[in-house]
Amino acid sequence: MTHKIAILGASGYTGAELIRLIAEHPNMEIVALSGERKAGQSMAEVFPHLRHLDLPVLCKIDEIDFAGIDLCFCALPHKTSQEVIRALPSTLRIVDLSADFRLRDPEAYRKWYGNEHVALEQQAEAVYGLTEFYREQIRTARLVAGTGCNAATGQYVLRPLIAAGVIDLDEIILDLKCAVSGAGRSLKENLLHAELSEGYNAYAVGGTHRHLGEFDQEFSALAGRPVQVQFTPHLIPANRGILATAYVRGDAQTVHQTLAAAYADEPFLHVLPFGETPSTHHVRGSNHCHIGVTGDRLAGRAIVIAALDNLTKGSSGQALQNANLMLGETETTGLTMAPLFP
Repeated sequence: MTHKIAILGASGYTGAELIRLIAEHPNMEIVALSGERKAGQSMAEVFPHLRHLDLPVLCKIDEIDFAGIDLCFCALPHKTSQEVIRALPSTLRIVDLSADFRLRDPEAYRKWYGNEHVALEQQAEAVYGLTEFYREQIRTARLVAGTGCNAATGQYVLRPLIAAGVIDLDEIILDLKCAVSGAGRSLKENLLHAELSEGYNAYAVGGTHRHLGEFDQEFSALAGRPVQVQFTPHLIPANRGILATAYVRGDAQTVHQTLAAAYADEPFLHVLPFGETPSTHHVRGSNHCHIGVTGDRLAGRAIVIAALDNLTKGSSGQALQNANLMLGETETTGLTMAPLFP
């Protein structure tokens, strides 16, 4: 069976990444691509690296007939996504890559994103899209909310440790480096080559980063009490990749064993031998996440490091993984490509 697929927001990085992945999927056909500001253009004009693919011309969303579409990926900006999804057919299966449906509490959404949610009915039915932890709910969901790429990386490091009670919940520091594609494709002065290259800076310092809303929601639910991590993201002059380093109080060997046991059967999450640390180079362009654990010189402390590709496992690859579950496909279909190296 071939599933008919639409991608809204196909002119952005995550939209292009979805196209790259779905092009290798044996049971999916892209039948509609939207790009409001680039409507009428071919994908070859917008993304020349996709020139070899036979793809629909970009159009406006209101020009798409959703009657014959099995699943829609929504790769639109925050706030825009909820307004669009609210108007889509109620029977259409949707994987949303924006932040609009990640937070279950409308007040939490207002706090972190600064505006009222206009699609509360859809927000109430959305399933959080961290595949490895919401797999069964995703299978039967109509709307899946993809996680933030930073939020996914931090959760892969910490969720099993919080659930198992092997670390001190009041002493978690998460230091994260993200490549520039995580900021999207829109033109921004601070992302110009001359402004970004040969530099490295922290941003959203002091607990203002929006992905903290996801950490608060997910970690507190796991622990059964409030859990707030210290989190500082950094922007690095690279195109792809996230490297997250967590500093925790707990026995390092126990931390390693807990993570290894939790991910032993996961196709995309790989815990390295104790003492080895991952690199973004080794996951680039793939749906894989590498996790390493080492001890600290201070007794009773551990350092946990995870690397993934923010556009693939952190966003579009995760979205396709979820779509496979929703459509009854094998979860790994279209996602088994090896990382690009060097």
